Amino acid sequence: MAARTKLIADSGSTKTEWALLGDHEPGIYHTQGVSPYFQTAEQIRQIMEVELIPQLPAGTAIDEVYFYGTGLAQQKNTQLVTDCLKAVWPSAVVDVNHDLMGAARALCGRTPGIASILGTGSNSCYFDGTGIVKNNPGLGYILGDEGSGAYLGRKVLQYYLYNTFDEELMARFDQKYNTNKDEILENVYRKPLANRYLSTYSTFLSENRGHFLIENILEDGLNDFFFNHLYKYRESWTTALHFTGGIAWHFQDILKELCELYELPLGKILRTPMEGLIEYHHR
Repeated sequence: MAARTKLIADSGSTKTEWALLGDHEPGIYHTQGVSPYFQTAEQIRQIMEVELIPQLPAGTAIDEVYFYGTGLAQQKNTQLVTDCLKAVWPSAVVDVNHDLMGAARALCGRTPGIASILGTGSNSCYFDGTGIVKNNPGLGYILGDEGSGAYLGRKVLQYYLYNTFDEELMARFDQKYNTNKDEILENVYRKPLANRYLSTYSTFLSENRGHFLIENILEDGLNDFFFNHLYKYRESWTTALHFTGGIAWHFQDILKELCELYELPLGKILRTPMEGLIEYHHR
């Protein structure tokens, strides 16, 4: 009997990674992000129909869809994405979950652990091997998102606009971004998706590692995540701490140092949850 064809999606606000599982090696595909907060049903369907389906092997019939994405903690958003997926693949079994459940399954599998996302935004939970038991409230990029790309990018802009950077870093920033205060404030306060805009400045940190001001931003920003979130789970001292996301991947040396400093057990660090989700759904 042929294996059922499964489509797995890990969607952030910026991009979506898709995996096709069946009687073959997993196929990996990419589209723009799906964000039910900012996109209509028609826009979401178009991402699948215009960007994804042309990448899939011709005639692919999808039996099951597992979609993990941002903004899906609210039932109305979950229903919106579910309806869009059913409209594109009407005969498929569709399961829609928020990105934190995807991270937990990818990182912990079927064993207990603390799962954290450090990407454009940040989030964390205690996963008991079956479901999410505890989740610190996410406050978004304005009030929260400690340790995220948006949080770190905001720190970069503060250091630049307050002239905290030394001459060398100011010159590097100007050369890389060629922007000014008015343009920055316009993007942050007047244009949509300010979290994505802020997150783009986190790359300045990875490109200038070793400078004491850069290390200060990284250590303080990631320590804020530990203090405000991981410390709130008493399980942090008895179960592994796992991380996924671009920020976690690029700055994993600091995560390791913080775990050693606070004597917390470090688990997996994955660039994206997809590797773990493929393993989880293959079983």
